[in-house]
Amino acid sequence: MTLPELYVTLLVAGTVLLTSIAAARTAHRVGLPSLLLFLAVGIVAGEDGLGLRFDDAQLAQALGTAALAVILVEGGLTTRWNDVRRLVAPAGVLATVGVGLSLLVTAAGAHWLLGLDWNVALLLGAIVSSTDSAAVFSVLRTLPLPRRLTGLVEAESGFNDAPTVILVLVFSTTTSGVPPIGPLLGDLLFQLAAGGALGVLTGLLGAVALRHIALPATGLYPLATVGFGIIAFAAAGAAGASGILAAYLSGLVLGNSRLPHRAATRSFAEGAGWLAQIGLFVMLGLLVDPSELSGAVLPALVLGLVLLLVARPVSVLLCLLPFRVPWRRQAFISWAGLRGAVPIVLTTFPVVEDVPDAREILNIVFVLVALFTLLQGPTLPAVARRLRLVRTEALREIQVETAPLDVLDADLLTVSIPEGSRLHGVAVFELRLPPPTVVTLIVREGATLVPDRGTVLHAGDDLLLIATPKTREDAERRLRAIGRRGKLARWLGERGAPDPGGATDG
Repeated sequence: MTLPELYVTLLVAGTVLLTSIAAARTAHRVGLPSLLLFLAVGIVAGEDGLGLRFDDAQLAQALGTAALAVILVEGGLTTRWNDVRRLVAPAGVLATVGVGLSLLVTAAGAHWLLGLDWNVALLLGAIVSSTDSAAVFSVLRTLPLPRRLTGLVEAESGFNDAPTVILVLVFSTTTSGVPPIGPLLGDLLFQLAAGGALGVLTGLLGAVALRHIALPATGLYPLATVGFGIIAFAAAGAAGASGILAAYLSGLVLGNSRLPHRAATRSFAEGAGWLAQIGLFVMLGLLVDPSELSGAVLPALVLGLVLLLVARPVSVLLCLLPFRVPWRRQAFISWAGLRGAVPIVLTTFPVVEDVPDAREILNIVFVLVALFTLLQGPTLPAVARRLRLVRTEALREIQVETAPLDVLDADLLTVSIPEGSRLHGVAVFELRLPPPTVVTLIVREGATLVPDRGTVLHAGDDLLLIATPKTREDAERRLRAIGRRGKLARWLGERGAPDPGGATDG
């Protein structure tokens, strides 16, 4: 590449990046997952649009898999273990048994309704059997849903990519329909167990190293943290295990360890995740030929309806039955099973393996993801309200944000007291926050004041508190409890759980 060619390449890349960022802002305003507009940017920039040509499926597979690794590392780094630790069992069942059930039901629909042979039907079922957390939470970010509900969907989305990738690889290389169940289960268990172990081990080693090695610059800590996640992904892949699961679990371990400069690390990881998503979806938009998509609309609609109305609800119902999840939450989880980056990336595997009808599979999956993301994404808030998962009292909950203070090993909490909160009229000493938590500042009607023990809180106040990582959760629970039931909340049995009124959800 010559220097003038480099300038042109960087100019195009920078323009596409800024256009995609503007598209993300637009998508957020109208309530659409950003992936749709990223895909549109790729299509517009492609051969039938602005003339950029890209048809190298093998390169797309390599770059797409690398982008998925970055996205999953970022997902692990930004997931709070306290939100998902009690949900590992149901999320794990959804991510394994649920994937298998979705695969079989979707494949049966593709075989009987579309007349596809079992090889292609099973491959299609495997490709579309995993959900996409980035697509879901880009829509639900501002909705006050129960934390256990969002945690379950997030954990499932982080775990189910690994078995899906394994199944697609199996069906891309077999020519005899259903492979032998014994070897398939053995290979699946090995890849998940080995990938999980390598991910956790790499995360633990990374946490120890970053706590005890003084790096010369602050900006190196985020690079090193993400680097450990990439090492976990690559090491697991080289060992024949699941690199996808290793990447997510290493990020989860690192993100929940007491690392230096955690705020900077999280910001860097989120930026890297966005860059990976933009590059991934724009590249996939370039890969498809828009003139070939019209013939894939009807098969995509049929397959998507089977997946949305039959396969997903059946898998959620059967998998969550032992965990007594209320039916309303099951219905929402079924509707929230958005498909995103992973299915489209996985379509490159059969193309690379020269599977018959691979291009048709790519077009069907592309159209399915676009159409059903457009259908499900904007309707998720309305579905949540219809199922009474968004409650009026939840909208009046105090909002707590944290910004870690690395040097002091403490957290800065900001608390807004809304109208109707029982925190109104409570004195600072009556909060009885767990020591050494302390209220350091109150912002009231644009003025600031330093409170003492007798200062009375008012609706509309913004509080600044300092807490340690060990006491932060207890402090949040205490504030929620008083906000709901007043200063006698403890005597009234209110414990300040993040998910109030959960017993009425069913």
